[in-house]
Amino acid sequence: MEISSGAGVALEGVHASVAALDALDCEDSFLAAGVGVGADVDVLQRRYELRLARLEVVKRLEAQLAAVKAGDVAEAVAIQNAMLAPDAPVHERTYAEMSAVEEIAGALAISSSAAGAFVEQSRRVCALPPVRDAMSAGDLSWQHARIVADETEGLTPDGATALAAHFFDPDAPNPARGAAPGELVPSRFRAKVRTWRERHHPETLEQRHAKGVADRRMEYTPDRDGMAWISLCLPGDTACAIWNRTTATARGLQGPNEPRTITQLRPDIAASLLLGAGTPAGEAAAGEAAGRTGDAAGTGAGSISGAGSAAGSNSDIGRVPTPRADVLVMVPVFSLLGITDEPAELDGHGPIPASMARKLVADGAESFYRVLVDPRDGAPLEIGRTRYRLTETIKQWIRMRDGKCTFPGCTNRTPDNDTDHLTAWQNGGTTGVRNLGQLCPKHHRLKHARPWIPDPATDNRSPGWTSPTGRHYNPEHPDPEPTHWPAGLFPMPAVTQGVDPSPEDLPQWEPDDDKLIDLHDLSPEDPVWAEFFTKPFVLSG
Repeated sequence: MEISSGAGVALEGVHASVAALDALDCEDSFLAAGVGVGADVDVLQRRYELRLARLEVVKRLEAQLAAVKAGDVAEAVAIQNAMLAPDAPVHERTYAEMSAVEEIAGALAISSSAAGAFVEQSRRVCALPPVRDAMSAGDLSWQHARIVADETEGLTPDGATALAAHFFDPDAPNPARGAAPGELVPSRFRAKVRTWRERHHPETLEQRHAKGVADRRMEYTPDRDGMAWISLCLPGDTACAIWNRTTATARGLQGPNEPRTITQLRPDIAASLLLGAGTPAGEAAAGEAAGRTGDAAGTGAGSISGAGSAAGSNSDIGRVPTPRADVLVMVPVFSLLGITDEPAELDGHGPIPASMARKLVADGAESFYRVLVDPRDGAPLEIGRTRYRLTETIKQWIRMRDGKCTFPGCTNRTPDNDTDHLTAWQNGGTTGVRNLGQLCPKHHRLKHARPWIPDPATDNRSPGWTSPTGRHYNPEHPDPEPTHWPAGLFPMPAVTQGVDPSPEDLPQWEPDDDKLIDLHDLSPEDPVWAEFFTKPFVLSG
């Protein structure tokens, strides 16, 4: 069977990985015993590097074993079905598969439901050769492969194949940029896969969002130690606004006399706003005495998201000075004008329907911040500056380009992240987007304390990083795609056939009127930039 060849490749990789582990273990044993160690060898540093090298090999081995496991599971069910007569009735085939699933559950010591889910995921992964090959080579973990299986649910076979090609075939049209799938932490990989899926799903995001809105709900889940969780399923812009308001209010409450962390303040504020801030009943329900640090988790108070403290010494949350929390929304121009329904991108959330983005603009949302987008590749356009102090414009642009802290594996995308010079100003670094990157406070401090070296950034790519031991990590930047061009907009065959043109096919963006300004000829210091970004955007009727 075709699936057997994949298992064979994975087993060959397993043998190679085990041999590599043996070699690393032998070297470590020699170092520990002091055998054949030169005087110039830093034994502790080398043994530290060997531990990291072994972890890398173990990660590869686990992926290869997962490929074998998934292949065997999918193949076992296929063989069970093949044992039946071609004209076997449906109920016999159903029972044959049920029996195989139960056997798999027993062999793996998992529940029947878990085995059934694993069988379905294994089938989807093994049906996509690029994904199976990446696992067999040790380049993709099962956790990553399972994300592909989850996100291809609901796609047609051609759609699933196109998704796999986008992320795993470098020769595919407009392949994914930045770090390879297996180099991304799973949550970042899921975000990139989901963004692609939202743009290419056979059912439009507008239609799926309408169904999702109908399913909005609130859920309550008791937890241990007298705590509980409250979850809300809401439209993305509403949920984002709630999160930003609680975060901004928490920042306003912080000060020398406020002992609680921002993580503790967020649920306290949400509880106070829901239960009536400033009222005795609201304060009693939200927690106990003002100023508590939230460490009395076993008191039995049913508080939101596991925080058990009151709203703090400020009894009326509504009076707390709230810092402005700008939300970045990147909207393709044709979607904004209503010509297409291409999804927009909401910072901190991901793709949103074009109608939601248009509503944010039309309603004059104070936190809406426009970003110039190059329609040829979907990337934000640069606005440079030459002085050290960063304007809010360039900070917001860096937020949109990077999407989160650029440090390898970090998923922190809070607006409080720092905009850092990759090459220090005193070392000749300039204040342009190619020398700027977003860092969370934790990794900003680490960058200056240990030799983690960032690569230069580009107009549309975040910086990669090199660790103190010389390991290089590719950038994890977002993966924008060219804007969808409406048919008939330009007299070009590719567009009139409904196919998005390549950047080379598009017209040159040169003004054909003396009254128009070529932005490439405009000085970054020209006040017209500030005037442009403060001008309200009005949609035509």
